[in-house]
Amino acid sequence: MSSFDKLTHHFQSISNLQHAYSMLSWDNASVMPSGGAEARSNAIAELSTLIHQKMTSPALEELFSEVEANDTINSASVREMKRQWSQATVLPEDLVRAKSIAGTKCEHAWRTQRGDNDWAGFEKNWAEVVKLSQEEAQIRAQAKNTSPYDAMLDLYEPGTTSESLELVFNDVKSWLPLLIDQVIEKQAFELVTLPQGHYPREKQKALGLDVMKLLQFDFEHGRLDESVHPFCGGVPSDVRITTRYDESEFIQSLMGIVHETGHARYEQGLPKSLAGLPAGEARSMGIHESQSLFFEMQIGRSNPFIAHLARLAEQHFGSSNSQQFSQDNFQKLYTRVKKDFIRVDADELTYPAHVILRYEIERDLINGKIKYTDVPELWNQKMQQYMGLSTEGNFKNGCMQDIHWTDGAFGYFPSYTLGAMYAAQFMAAMRKNIDVDSVIVSGDLTPIFSWLSDNIWSKGSLLTTDELVKQATGETLNPAHFKDHLRNRYL
Repeated sequence: MSSFDKLTHHFQSISNLQHAYSMLSWDNASVMPSGGAEARSNAIAELSTLIHQKMTSPALEELFSEVEANDTINSASVREMKRQWSQATVLPEDLVRAKSIAGTKCEHAWRTQRGDNDWAGFEKNWAEVVKLSQEEAQIRAQAKNTSPYDAMLDLYEPGTTSESLELVFNDVKSWLPLLIDQVIEKQAFELVTLPQGHYPREKQKALGLDVMKLLQFDFEHGRLDESVHPFCGGVPSDVRITTRYDESEFIQSLMGIVHETGHARYEQGLPKSLAGLPAGEARSMGIHESQSLFFEMQIGRSNPFIAHLARLAEQHFGSSNSQQFSQDNFQKLYTRVKKDFIRVDADELTYPAHVILRYEIERDLINGKIKYTDVPELWNQKMQQYMGLSTEGNFKNGCMQDIHWTDGAFGYFPSYTLGAMYAAQFMAAMRKNIDVDSVIVSGDLTPIFSWLSDNIWSKGSLLTTDELVKQATGETLNPAHFKDHLRNRYL
């Protein structure tokens, strides 16, 4: 067996363990009874430790040196294996286990603590998560000779730094506030009918499944469920997406399904020939979010797709108030701009402000410039600065609203706005060759998905992020496409 074959076998074995881990995590977040939390926490920690042990096997270093000397054909695959190995080897096993236990405990308690606005209870668990995350960041920073936050950012966005992010985010901050105010003023005179009635979970799910069929989700390799926080999990051969339902309205859960279906289609479209190998995985979380936001924002909130949503919603719910389900009303509902508290429910225009707020806080927290006890007050200050809203004492709609920090996923949030920018750039490139609106009107979105498959999904991690984006669009990330998209849609 060649050195490359030995590496391939080893990483496929790791992938099998990660498969089990992902399913335990999905079950934990969706259908597991609360009494199973402690045992599940221990099981997940045990599996995390085992994965770490295999990822840091002493035999890998020798195999990498051998394969690098003798194998150039599989260089991209080796590069990605070595990247994951390097990220794992710097961490001690006891830290991996401790962080897994602390994160699972914090996340599970957060589910009820958030609803109770219980910052004091949450803070007790979160303090340990922050401490362990800062310890991890310091170790990674020393190994990479970078700042602690940049070391964590690299886990989600390989090659991206705070410096490059701030160039992009400072540009957005220079034009976004005025654009938000202009659009709110423009929309002030529009009449819109909000959902009125009772929308049972069963009917909302049936509607969501029909929309997933329109988006060509593969139900032989995935399913839709319910959770406190919508997410996409599982593995490419068995993708699990979730949403949450509010029976007084269906607008948010429906678009949440569209968003998570974008994540799922990316996973389902990854190269099967590289299944189980790092090169066959998603390129970065920014590219992953570009696919969910391409589905939700570029396709999902376009006028021709909204026509499909309005038609399907009327079929499932019916109404004496036909105006509620008109295409014109749906267009207004799904492009309504409002300064509000909740990121996952935010409109396309205010969403970047939510992301920048979180980025600035987590950057300073991981770099040791602020303490975890400072977060509520800083959140309130920045929310007033960016949205004109106060979250003083309102923790559940402020700093406790997201799941990401409960398990120490610091460095993830920038991926959302990077993803929105990539999505706008992909759409601009796609429109050069495809009449996108006509395709959506037809109800057969195959040409759109074929472009995404050819240019994004099938590439996995064979290319770097910059290489992927340049090959697909002719240029690396250009935020101007995002600004143009927002101005064209909203003004």
